Amino acid sequence: MDLVQTPSQNPGHPQPLPGALAVPDADAALVRPRRVRGLVNEVMESLAASIREGLIKPGDKLPTESEIVAQFDVSRTVVREAISRLQANRLVETRHGVGTFALAIQDTGNFKIADVDFATVADVIALLELRISLETEAAGLAAQRRTPQNLQAMQAMLDAFETSIEEDSDAVPSDFNFHMEVARATGNRHFSDLMTYLGTMIIPRTRVNTPNSAPEGRLNYLRRVHGEHENIYNALLNQDVDAARAAMRTHLANSKDRLKKSQVEPS
Repeated sequence: MDLVQTPSQNPGHPQPLPGALAVPDADAALVRPRRVRGLVNEVMESLAASIREGLIKPGDKLPTESEIVAQFDVSRTVVREAISRLQANRLVETRHGVGTFALAIQDTGNFKIADVDFATVADVIALLELRISLETEAAGLAAQRRTPQNLQAMQAMLDAFETSIEEDSDAVPSDFNFHMEVARATGNRHFSDLMTYLGTMIIPRTRVNTPNSAPEGRLNYLRRVHGEHENIYNALLNQDVDAARAAMRTHLANSKDRLKKSQVEPS
């Protein structure tokens, strides 16, 4: 995709991408520290808006990782997480060694869960209740049917989650992809199709900042989530159906309880 350059009063700065948000200058950054979670959302939402508004059309190649880093003045880690969220929401696809391309906006039919359905904590809890019924059964099936490849993919997501939280990331992509791998391990494509449709919006902290509001602090909060994921993984590893269901139900019920306690409305 060719980006049209226009003259700038300050040629030392990169030209904005289509639909991009304004990048604060250095002095502003000193006044208000920039948080990784907010930066990921900023990059993701700006690119998503460009795709939805047709500024980036289906089949267009997105700017390179380096170009996005320069435009938004963020790290490569932030860009990769933003792209991962766009992939999970089926707005882009990445072709290895080629680049990332915009996809056509999908018509999801009558059933739809959109951003407007996450206006309050109660809305996020309602989706968690749906997930408890869906993913508890998925975990049981996955314990029966998982393959060595499924386990390897889950372990990679556990490792990525642990690395992310140590790097001050919200670990949303690895969190979502762990749950996606459990859905894939069922061998029933309908579980993974529904998870793909829901995308990263199923992770409560994309809408509610529970880690920073948790009494134990952000790091311990995310470590506790990581431990719950490990319990699910171990049950699947041992092909213990009852333990897998119990571990998934406990994990999602704990998420629901943490949301209730936080009482922080999403911005």
